[in-house]
Amino acid sequence: MKNTVKQGLEKSVLRERLRLYGILGGETLQGITHREAVIQAIDGGMTCIQIREKYLDERQLLKVISEIKPLCDESNVPLIINDNVAICKASDASGVHLGLSDGSIVEARKLLGEEKIIGATAHNLEEALAAEAEGADYIGVGAAFGSNSKSDAIQLPSLDVYNMVTSSVKIPVIAIGGINIDNIGALAGRNLAGVAVISALFGTQDVRKSTEDLRKMADKLQHEKTRSEI
Repeated sequence: MKNTVKQGLEKSVLRERLRLYGILGGETLQGITHREAVIQAIDGGMTCIQIREKYLDERQLLKVISEIKPLCDESNVPLIINDNVAICKASDASGVHLGLSDGSIVEARKLLGEEKIIGATAHNLEEALAAEAEGADYIGVGAAFGSNSKSDAIQLPSLDVYNMVTSSVKIPVIAIGGINIDNIGALAGRNLAGVAVISALFGTQDVRKSTEDLRKMADKLQHEKTRSEI
């Protein structure tokens, strides 16, 4: 079955889809399956999901994707694959997210076509501009507050980096890195499309409730942005 998430999303639509971007890895789950976690997160208001599995081989990863992709398609939630362009193509996921050392955005576009979403990682303005120039559809910038999931993540020198990036690129920018319900408010007024959350969403005992709380705060960030632009 073809992905029912509209391919080649218009920029304004893609920006909305990035508002609460969950990143799922089995190591964060608290005694529930990938499928159940995705059901709860979608019910709670997650708008996009990336599957980032460190400990599964390709066969196992494709099995997990096959279990959660119909849920995402039915709810119009883009399913993004971390790092692996081949898995994205084989599974007909909505797109792929590439870190700085995960391959060329240009080559990924050649393999996946214009209809797929390609996200990129950046830590500063120079990397963000380079990702945009290469054809990324959105940029994940961090680490905003450090990271519980990546031991080598370097915290941004200042959250003002977001203001620099969002005022310089035309594609959506999301914040990532250690974001939780207690610190998300510090991201207000920075023109972000959304936030990417890992452990504060999928590493909790009640994924649905955590998602609901984070979605309310992510929505509030957009209201704060609107007021700051008036």
